[in-house]
Amino acid sequence: MTFYDVVIVGAGHGGAQAAIALRQHKFAGSIAVIGDEPELPYERPPLSKEYLSGKKSFDRILIRPASFWQERGVAMLLVRRVTVVEPEAHHVITGDGETIGYGQLIWATGGTPRRLTCGGSRLEGVHTIRTRADADKMMRELPDVTQAVVIGGGDIGLEAAAVLAQFGKKVVLLEALDRVLARVAGGVLSRFYEAEHRAHGVNVRLGVAVESIEGGAKVTGVRLKDNEVISADIVIVGIGIVPAVEPLIAAGAEGRNGVEVDAQCRTSLPDIFAIGDCALHANKFANGIPIRLESVQNANDQATLVAKTIMGQHVSYDAVPWFWSNQYNLTLQTVGLSTGHDATVIRGDPATRSFSVIYLREGRIIALDCVNATRDYVQGRKLVANCLSAHPSKLADVSTPLTVA
Repeated sequence: MTFYDVVIVGAGHGGAQAAIALRQHKFAGSIAVIGDEPELPYERPPLSKEYLSGKKSFDRILIRPASFWQERGVAMLLVRRVTVVEPEAHHVITGDGETIGYGQLIWATGGTPRRLTCGGSRLEGVHTIRTRADADKMMRELPDVTQAVVIGGGDIGLEAAAVLAQFGKKVVLLEALDRVLARVAGGVLSRFYEAEHRAHGVNVRLGVAVESIEGGAKVTGVRLKDNEVISADIVIVGIGIVPAVEPLIAAGAEGRNGVEVDAQCRTSLPDIFAIGDCALHANKFANGIPIRLESVQNANDQATLVAKTIMGQHVSYDAVPWFWSNQYNLTLQTVGLSTGHDATVIRGDPATRSFSVIYLREGRIIALDCVNATRDYVQGRKLVANCLSAHPSKLADVSTPLTVA
């Protein structure tokens, strides 16, 4: 059995940052990162944007080059999937039977794409976008695609639709709810992005349910609940992720939608931390409600916190959530969490394609969605971090900086 002082399961943003932060904080012990893909850690968000569109090569989305990990003595154990965690013995077992011992374990596996459960969901030509292999397979098929169907109107679905539309493909986007981005943003932002996509030729269909995926060996269409069939040469499914925590839960970790962690990202199992998309934590920016945050910011900040905790520092997780999305020539920057807001203020004119939506709860600013409005985003971070209040008329006045609103 091989032993490492710290074993990190998951070679995404959180896993990579945990190893980086440990070395930055002078951790001298042995470190291993276990990843189920053949690639070194790389950035995930560009997969549905710059990488899929061909604007960035894979080398440009690597988090660090191979030499970085070698020079810092971080062992990269790739093409391995941990299937068993034995907390009392302090070791994990991979799918091929390899046993790896640890002093402390950081679980950073993120999640797997939520898949359709209807008939035909496994047909050739039905894709999710979570890994480089997913994006590469899509790119190989695109030259033969005339019409694409995107299922899901969240960020992944909208980003994929934008790239496909810019490739000149006919795109139909299907969303089961009555607006896109319904789970993460207010109605103003939803309607703005719906209009933008329609202006670029995307057929946005709202309030529709998928009955099945049609085809023989390969997809040919999507059948809706009302029996309408939409032709498709390719289908992209973007309906969220399922946290990848089964081995931890099987080992006795507390959890439901993810694995529960405390303010230092400790699980209920000894010497085991969990970070990133799979970590269910009480977040003060969600009014203390336990949530999972699916963002690079959350993964990186929790990874750094765990490194500090391992090094004996007394810190708690209280980072301000932030997210971003690029579609067409629009940059959306979000700070805070708008869930539970009871009022909104529109700052600027959406018709100019540069504006912000400010969300309030009981008079206090809890989040901003900023479209091509980086200054608002930068200034708004402090307002959200400190949960400040301001008069709506001042927030709406673009001539008044948010710093003094």
